[in-house]
Amino acid sequence: MSNLPVATLPDQPAVFVGIDWADQKHDVYWVTAEGKTDQRVIEQSPEQIEQLLVFLAQLANGGTVAVALEKGHGPLHLALIGRERLRLYPIDPKQAAKYRESFTSGGAKCDSTDAALLARMLRERFHELKPLSLDDEPTRRLAELCRARRQLVDERTSVKQNLIALLKAYFPLLLKLGEVDGDLVLKVAKKWPDPRKFRDLHPKTLAYLFRTLVTRNEDRIRELVELVKSTPLVTKDGPVIEARAPRVTAAAGQIEALTPQIKKLTDAIHEAFAQHPDAHLLKDVPGAGDAMAPRLLAALGSDRERYANADEVAVISGIAPITRQSGKTKQVMRRWGCPQFLKQTFHEFADAARKWCPWSRAYYQLLKARGMGHHAALRKLARCWIRILYSVWKTRQPYDPDRYLQKLRAQNHPLLAFLVEKQ
Repeated sequence: MSNLPVATLPDQPAVFVGIDWADQKHDVYWVTAEGKTDQRVIEQSPEQIEQLLVFLAQLANGGTVAVALEKGHGPLHLALIGRERLRLYPIDPKQAAKYRESFTSGGAKCDSTDAALLARMLRERFHELKPLSLDDEPTRRLAELCRARRQLVDERTSVKQNLIALLKAYFPLLLKLGEVDGDLVLKVAKKWPDPRKFRDLHPKTLAYLFRTLVTRNEDRIRELVELVKSTPLVTKDGPVIEARAPRVTAAAGQIEALTPQIKKLTDAIHEAFAQHPDAHLLKDVPGAGDAMAPRLLAALGSDRERYANADEVAVISGIAPITRQSGKTKQVMRRWGCPQFLKQTFHEFADAARKWCPWSRAYYQLLKARGMGHHAALRKLARCWIRILYSVWKTRQPYDPDRYLQKLRAQNHPLLAFLVEKQ
């Protein structure tokens, strides 16, 4: 066991820990407040993680254990969240890589060294780094539900796109009969994925199918039956059809399985939002609605000391651009290294707000008139909304559209011209 120089700072943890985590095992390195160091490797198992935490608590002797590890959502992160007298510091991978490069320029890398460097960085900079701040349970529940729903929606969208591509290749007729995730298309894709068999169905069978799943209008039913019987097949090649039919059936089954689960999560989100003590602050924000209001509330969280100001929210979420300046060269560019779901939340809300909020629509048109692209204009609008939402959240005063309009009139803002034109 080696020794490092002793550092004494206010509110200093008793033990600094760096963990290089992986799927199967984790390299752990620690430094005590007295400068003593050691390391070990543990497997990814609840038993070994618990043993490590018990050991670190004993080593801290009632003090705080500070743990640094690269950001992620793996089982180790979940096991460490919310532990008593444990302060978690999620480190951006790029930040960790830059710190490692300051010690070696040859590109050498190993897990045990990375763990040691994380512990060292934490010990040097813990008073500058921000520990993970947990929201209260209602907000965490809402955030987890929103994130899970988005993941399932993205998964269903991917499956739908795959199904559309398959049908375009050998069974485009089915896309003419209804939406790809509609009852008719899914039923046919599961029961008659071979277009030859589907077209050979008796007209009465087809009529019954359309009457049950599409419409009871007899004229429309006859049109659909005629469409099926008269549309030529793209291909009659058996090998082509036989290879794609099982994939179409599988995709249809996936969509059918995902849809009710998305509905279940949607209902749970609405229930959690309705019971949240801050719901009244955001439920009437124009453009938020049932979908975006819970996500905005989860994005802001419950810890009102987490952000120093609205600009910090814009920076962390990736809505605010970054500036790179060297000598006479200055570049302002889009921020990529940020929590993507958080960024999507504000970006998508801005897109909804421009459709439902008069001043947001006018501001978007003003930016477009100045030559700004669609997504750049939405980010600019989102930044305005972050300032408003931050004020609403911080002061616990519901959004008042008249207050913002009065401020615009007092400044004689150019936005007023676009606002008048739209009214």
